[in-house]
Amino acid sequence: ALLALYGELHPADPPLSLGAALPIWRRIQAQSGRSVLLAERAGQPAGTADCAVLPNLTRGGRPFMLVENVVVGQAHRRQGVGSALLGAAAELARSAGCYKAQLLSRADRTDAHAFYEARGFTASAQGYRRYLGQP
Repeated sequence: ALLALYGELHPADPPLSLGAALPIWRRIQAQSGRSVLLAERAGQPAGTADCAVLPNLTRGGRPFMLVENVVVGQAHRRQGVGSALLGAAAELARSAGCYKAQLLSRADRTDAHAFYEARGFTASAQGYRRYLGQP
């Protein structure tokens, strides 16, 4: 289910086979503070968000959450799935004592930015990425 959703998030990426995905999934499951949320509608996978609580030596030692790979399947958009996912991520962050939850979004995704801002996220920082290419 996750692989299909991720295919919608990054359609140009080559699909990951189940055999290649399974060992990665096991490593994700073993990570302390890592939660992959999966939303369902009518028993069907509708959306996902990958949440990682990270230890931190600032802010009084309070951790922070990174939210990554947020995607709602095309057939389930504008039905509250994304709001529910971000609400669940915020609750996870609160329950872990995080001082913030943050996510990145490509600069050209203005619709997504409006969605995030309507759910309490603010564009209060400038983000940078360095893509490292294929190993």
